[in-house]
Amino acid sequence: MRALVTGASEGIGGAVCRRLVADARKRGDEAAILLTVRSLRPEVEALVADLRDQGARAEVATGDLADPDTPQRVVERALEVCGGLDALVSNAGMMGPAPLADLTLEGWDRLYAVNTRATWLLAKAAHAALADSRGAVVAVSSMSGMQPHAGGGAYSSSKAALIMLVRQMAQEWGPQGIRANVVSPGMTRTPLTERIYADEEVAARRARLVPLGRVALPEDIAAAVAFLAGPDAAYVTGENLCVDGGYSSSIMSHVPGLPKRAPQGTDSGKDHP
Repeated sequence: MRALVTGASEGIGGAVCRRLVADARKRGDEAAILLTVRSLRPEVEALVADLRDQGARAEVATGDLADPDTPQRVVERALEVCGGLDALVSNAGMMGPAPLADLTLEGWDRLYAVNTRATWLLAKAAHAALADSRGAVVAVSSMSGMQPHAGGGAYSSSKAALIMLVRQMAQEWGPQGIRANVVSPGMTRTPLTERIYADEEVAARRARLVPLGRVALPEDIAAAVAFLAGPDAAYVTGENLCVDGGYSSSIMSHVPGLPKRAPQGTDSGKDHP
């Protein structure tokens, strides 16, 4: 598995790197990964060291993906490090909460540059290498790209655009053997969101909203990404896999006056004498 993973700090990106390496080892394959981050931090260096300890070739590149020159540069570096590419995982993203009436043009453009345009430029730069390997593009969107997020500024629309971009990519590049899919995480507990879940009441309320009864961990999202990037998804393209424990589909369960879900272990059929 030769992969470029953007936004690969601790959290979803780090979990993706670890899962790709672990899966490659199970298949008896070598693993080579270029991680990209905006700036080098101790936790990123620790991640690279951990991947190397697992037997992978791992290097890190820094750069701001809002800069239109960065995607080409990091793809070229990935080809040097990995000797080709089997997977591009476009995970880097950002938020910029603001009411639309107050959102600045700069704020709008930056979110689209990172959340949408960067995936296009990365994939465009990696196109030839992915065609050679009949490889895969996996972009990380959000359930907010499927449902409007009031007060989220350009986040929802940029993530929705990302989903459509990848679906178009799947259609145009399928004949070259390139698969392109999206993973849309729901509520996920990561180092960036830990301040929210540090409030035990908020954490419990969020968990109760999810039909599976818990908030996702980075490893839950990484498993979906690794599946779509790997050989088990060889006939899957143009899909958006929402990994949210059923939350996005649960709206009807919150409507007052409707029957509630039967508690686990109860019989919801006919009454018994």
